[in-house]
Amino acid sequence: MKSFSALLSLWVPLLSALIGTAQEPASVYTDPAPPEVSGVQEGAAMPEAMPFAELTFHAAPKPRSESAVNADWHRFLGPNDDGTTPETHLLAKFGDEGPPVVWEMEKGIGYTSPVIVGDHLVYFTRLEDRETIMALHPETGERYWQRDYPVEYRDRYGFNSGPRASAVIDSGKVYTLGVTSILTCLDLKTGTLLWQRNLNSEFAVEPYFFGHGACPIVYDGKIIINLGGSDQLCVAAFDQHNGRLVWGTRHEWRSSYASPIIKPLRGEDRLLVFAGGDSKPPVGGLLCIDPTTGKLLDAFPWRSDKYESVNGSTPLVVSENRVYVSDVYSEGGVMLELDEDLKWHSVWTAPDFGLHWNTPQLKDGYLYGFRGRNEPDAWLACYHAESGKEQWREDLQWTIDANGRDYRMSFFRGSILQADGRFYTLGELGSFAVLAMNPAGAEVTSRAQPFTARSTWSLPVVCKGLLYLAQHEDAYDTQKAPRVICYDLRAGE
Repeated sequence: MKSFSALLSLWVPLLSALIGTAQEPASVYTDPAPPEVSGVQEGAAMPEAMPFAELTFHAAPKPRSESAVNADWHRFLGPNDDGTTPETHLLAKFGDEGPPVVWEMEKGIGYTSPVIVGDHLVYFTRLEDRETIMALHPETGERYWQRDYPVEYRDRYGFNSGPRASAVIDSGKVYTLGVTSILTCLDLKTGTLLWQRNLNSEFAVEPYFFGHGACPIVYDGKIIINLGGSDQLCVAAFDQHNGRLVWGTRHEWRSSYASPIIKPLRGEDRLLVFAGGDSKPPVGGLLCIDPTTGKLLDAFPWRSDKYESVNGSTPLVVSENRVYVSDVYSEGGVMLELDEDLKWHSVWTAPDFGLHWNTPQLKDGYLYGFRGRNEPDAWLACYHAESGKEQWREDLQWTIDANGRDYRMSFFRGSILQADGRFYTLGELGSFAVLAMNPAGAEVTSRAQPFTARSTWSLPVVCKGLLYLAQHEDAYDTQKAPRVICYDLRAGE
């Protein structure tokens, strides 16, 4: 008679086959090229911030109130990964010229936002044929350091060919994911290159409509990316300190332009990835993943059936069990609930509330956001988060004079930042405003036109009472080149 251990060795593979292997362990993915890791030279000093040719300094900001709440802005959607910040003592009103300008910097091409931790602001852009990472002083714009590397990319739809994903700052390190999937780790204080990977060549990343665009997220020592690599390596986690592959999540959906987030759902942290990029047939939807192991918990399909469509709006966690996601091309929005078995199911749908790339704002049980695929069909709306009932829709319009011509203006597909009890809004042609919104309607309480330029698609950034706007195209009114502009949004006591 065979021994018990021998019988067990026969039965275990059979049981595994019967049970199935819907989620294979990360070990099925072999790291093809672990990067070389460098360290900061012993005794290396932090560079002194210095002026440079592209910087124009205007005036120092007001002193910050001692009672003000401040928060770092480590990732493009802010400290809470949802377009909100706890900052207080911010201006509620300003004149037609907008808040006072502190400094401005002529930048390269790309669609990124600044990120700020402590006394370092990091900006990721493309200067000529090099993707460039620079660290500036947030209040003066003076530069500590600048690092770059060559890049070859031309947008196939005629948009600019710079990076799409903003930098991330965590644990004294800077992480960038370039338009061609080059992942870089730098030391925040000195700009020292710690490690770098070409994920495109190493993992045979699938094609993108507009280059790699989803911003990475750092969690528990790992930098997590919606990768879209070969062998259905949809999501990958790398050790944030040495760049080695830690785990991978297998799924057929490819990388989208919505950035992953990690939020508590059903009592534990869950990684939410709204995947869906260039694929035939077009597929995509919301993945729920264990951020520690990469185990796929569930996948909810939500993607237009049009080939030239993408998922671009980062999910919004509405409660401990519910998440709102939206497709702008045909499906609209859906409120999903994660049940006790960790499976998604639809609570309600909103076919007319599909957001292109901006994330809606939640306040007092209501959702606010700019829906619309293109400029002409965009409008602002409010929905009841519990029932999905539309409360109102507004197409706010006005006229401005630019170079002697009247332009009919709107926010179009705008972005909304929630701070200090109000909504700060940036329209895609450069209009900046404060909106008062509630379930009864919306009112513009203050508005300015800092610049008039297309493709103003990056969320405003607020940190320590300073406002940062990114102008991505040449301005119609002033002819100024793309810039990052810092404004004084500090209010008094």
